[in-house]
Formats: sequence, C-alpha cells, structure tokens
Amino acid sequence: MGISAKVADRISSQIKKYQAILADAQSRDVSESDTVVIIVDMLAEVLGYKKYLEIRTEPSIGGTYIELAVKVGNEVNFLIQANAIGTWLKDHHVKQAIDYAADNGIEWMVLTNAVIWQVYKVHFRQPIDKSLIFEFDLLQANPKNRQLIECLGNLAQSSMTRFVQQCQVTSKFSIAGLLLSEPMLDKLRREIRRLSPGRNVKLEQLEVVLRADVLKREVIDSQEAKQAADFLKKAARPARRASAVAASEDAHHSAVAVVKERVPEAGERAA
Repeated sequence: MGISAKVADRISSQIKKYQAILADAQSRDVSESDTVVIIVDMLAEVLGYKKYLEIRTEPSIGGTYIELAVKVGNEVNFLIQANAIGTWLKDHHVKQAIDYAADNGIEWMVLTNAVIWQVYKVHFRQPIDKSLIFEFDLLQANPKNRQLIECLGNLAQSSMTRFVQQCQVTSKFSIAGLLLSEPMLDKLRREIRRLSPGRNVKLEQLEVVLRADVLKREVIDSQEAKQAADFLKKAARPARRASAVAASEDAHHSAVAVVKERVPEAGERAA
C-alpha cells in the first residue's frame, strides 16, 4: 500500500513540529514517564492512531515492562518499549523487547527513547531471532526524507511487510549478496575483459577479491548477511519461475510457427 500525499505531508509537518519538542525535552533530560507522554502524542499526531482507543498501556508481565501497544480492533499491530529520552538504547533493551514480543506472538516491536527509533521484525523460529528493519534519529532526520516517511507511513497503515521487502532489497547486506552472485560476477568479468582485451579472470578470483579487499566483513559474515542471503533466494524464486514460463511460451510459439511454415496450403497440395 502506497503512502498518500496527504499522509506524507502530515508526517513531514509533524516531524518538524516534534523536533523542537524533542530538543527541549532532551535538554531538560525528562523522565521516562514524561518521555512516554511525548511518544503517545507522536503516535496520535504523526502516525494518526486514536489516542484513547488504539494506543494502550501494557502492564508489567514477568518482570518485563512494555509501556505501549498499538491495537486496532482485536489485533496488536506493534509493541513499543519506551525509555527515558536521555537513555542510550542498548543490547539488553533490545533483548527484553524481543523476548516480550516473542512470548506474546507479536511480529513487530519498536524500541525508542522518543529521539532514536528502532523498528524490529521478530522471526518465530528456533531460536527466536530478529531483524532491525529501520533506525532513525528524529532530531537529525530531514522531515522530507522519503524513506523515513515511508517507514512511518507503513507503521501508520500497519503494512510493514511491504516496507520490509523494500528495505531488505536495498540493504547493504542484500547489495553485498547481489555483488557476490554469479550473474553480477559475470558482468564484472565481462567489463574487465572490455577494458583489458585478452585478460582472463575467473569468477572465483573476483569473488575472493570482493570478499577480502572490497566488502566489509559485517556485510558478508554476520547474522544480517545470512538473513539477506535467505531473502535473496526467496525473492529470486518468482523471477526464475517467470523466466521459465516465458521461455516455455517462447518455445511453444516458435514450434507452432515452424509447423505452420511446413504445412502446405490447399492449392499447393492439389498441385
């Protein structure tokens, strides 16, 4: 689902408004409860959720405190773990948030201190895993940044799956994976041959150079890199199927054309 111009304009203008509010709150180092008040107002004014109906305060469960849940109808769209505006978001905050979301079967989790926002997708497998889909600093952000508006707009419309696919395909991990794929290595080899005729370079050599000297280790040897590789494999399947169908149809049309050329007309048979 695309983001309408009306929604995009609202998000952009509200970000600009809240940048002043957040700067003031940060300078005063307001408490966690005061930070939560700001976040609730942002959910209502930036994302458009109904303040007294769709934004809920969650109770403490098992020693883990999740401040907010965005619930439309009977479905929880995402959870928010809020921290004081002066608190750095650390790994143990992420673990606490993801564990709670996983225990309650919630796919989307937002970790924030009102300034820094981290949007996570929970993967329900063994062991439970997560992906950081998007992270932004609202004080440093350009209110008209298209990707930021897309992220917030999809949070507002509960359509994060589409946004995830857009982010994944252009993430540094996916781009690294694409650069190391055989089609891209082959294109690189052909370009090298064009620049240096007679130069014979094997695909394996190019891959070694890219892995060792060009790409950062984190984009090829990390959990995110493995997740990107899985995503690229899944994303490639429909394209391969479409190519196979197209090739089959082309072969069929070619065969029909050949048969038509070989069948003589009625006058030719009479002669």
